[in-house]
Amino acid sequence: MTVPNRIVLDPAVSHGKPVIRGTRVPVTVVVGSLAGGMTFEEVQREYDVTADDIRAALRFVGELAEQESFHPLPSV
Repeated sequence: MTVPNRIVLDPAVSHGKPVIRGTRVPVTVVVGSLAGGMTFEEVQREYDVTADDIRAALRFVGELAEQESFHPLPSV
């Protein structure tokens, strides 16, 4: 996985969770806010990030999902 240069993984910031560079805003907050119905513009205003930061967060999460293996749960 390539970590976009706008995403930082630093053990000294947010316990090493991925955040937007120059902020303490976790990638999960950005993506979760979009999933919850906020627009790019609302996320930008709320968390003081750029549209490119938001796209980098989405790309980061997309690459993580690509690497994962998914297994269906057995039927009960």
